[in-house]
Amino acid sequence: MLRLTWVQPEDLLGHELRQALLDGREPSRIAARWRAAGGLDAPERAGASPDRASRYLRLLAEDLLDELADLPSTLADDEPADLTGIRAACPDWPAALTPATAPHPGTADGTSAAPHACAEHTAAPSSARTTPRALEAAWLGRAAGCLLGKPVEKLPLDAIRELARATGNWPLTTWFTAKGVPADLLARHPWNRRSAATSLAENIDGMPEDDDLNYPLLNLLLLQRHGRAFTTDDVARLWLDELPPGRTFTAERVAHRNLLNGVEPPQTARHRNPFREWIGALIRADVHGWTNPGDPAAAAEQAYRDATLTHTGNGVYAAMFTAAVIAAAATGTADVHACLRAGRAVVPARSRLAGALGHALELAYRHTDFDDVVDGLHAVYSATHHWVHALPNTALTVAALAHADGDFTGSVCRAVSGGWDTDSNGATAGSVAGLLAGSPDALPERWRAPLKNRLATSVADFDGSGFDTLAHLTHLEATRP
Repeated sequence: MLRLTWVQPEDLLGHELRQALLDGREPSRIAARWRAAGGLDAPERAGASPDRASRYLRLLAEDLLDELADLPSTLADDEPADLTGIRAACPDWPAALTPATAPHPGTADGTSAAPHACAEHTAAPSSARTTPRALEAAWLGRAAGCLLGKPVEKLPLDAIRELARATGNWPLTTWFTAKGVPADLLARHPWNRRSAATSLAENIDGMPEDDDLNYPLLNLLLLQRHGRAFTTDDVARLWLDELPPGRTFTAERVAHRNLLNGVEPPQTARHRNPFREWIGALIRADVHGWTNPGDPAAAAEQAYRDATLTHTGNGVYAAMFTAAVIAAAATGTADVHACLRAGRAVVPARSRLAGALGHALELAYRHTDFDDVVDGLHAVYSATHHWVHALPNTALTVAALAHADGDFTGSVCRAVSGGWDTDSNGATAGSVAGLLAGSPDALPERWRAPLKNRLATSVADFDGSGFDTLAHLTHLEATRP
């Protein structure tokens, strides 16, 4: 029996009930009706429940999804939807960064550097960070971080720790391997089924296809066709032309379905889409930062136009934050802590994401052992948020970057070792830390060599492309008038 993931109404309803509790809507009466009819909670980790619902239950789920969408939110004033409102909610909305105006390196309060710097950190000269070589390091970093997280995606935190410790790879410093892992441990915690054949140390042969790389490729194509003044409608048309529906997940799959059903942006992000505050828009943000070096505000606004096809609220803010961080990293004048401050400046000050970022940085600067940082984040989010939600994942990525002081190995390994959406978090941390490193040669050989300068994808004509080629194409868009 075919059970399509992330689109079955009876599965979406459980996710929407959970989302309503998070974004200030009161769903208890609707939840009671669903339970009384025999409706179940959403699958905890899979994209679809194993059994087909009755026609009655499916129709009820569709009706209740629409009723939930109409409930008022108590957070509307603190979490605006339109860009004008977002700017107004950000008292420190950034101006363009230049060498003269870039924030001084330091911690979240601007006092001094983080105390957890790593020995392998090698920074290139600041003038190199907007060159094709710097962008190649960012592309490579994104790929390596994603690949590191792929075999343990969906696994609980204790499983990731057990698997790494079984091979002496804890704290995490290199690729996961099945060699030396006891059979009973693998039976209890099997690797991610789709990724194990291409993402363990013993079988990596280039970068396999992944949505965390497909979306940057799509956005590169978007800029090639429409330039930085693209619209959300342009993003939608590009997806219909170039993005196979089977390569989409969560909010992107729902929005893609909505487009095919005649729903237009920005309603594509809202209509029966309980994943609209998950991580999907964030993983599309890198190119917007790469192509706006030194201008976090422009990068954030570009990310907003992309994100609102599929996301709302904190899902959009997470994409804007990430784009702004990367744009600041491209100045060559700001360290990772200053970059994170530039990102926080485009997040509404009273939003849930702003609170999550502040908490993550407080933990990162307070604890020497990153396991303590991770445990603190999981204590807050694991019981209430899905493992793909933007809040815990953005918080974890920020904590990893800050705790590692922007070092490449430290950043990607911390991001992946914290669990949740491991490949996406590793990818974003790798993109930022790679750009800060400034050159592919600054990344340790063990991360670069297995990738073989080759990426697999189903997007347009990019299959088999080298990261050097992608960096050159990205640089052309970054320097286009």
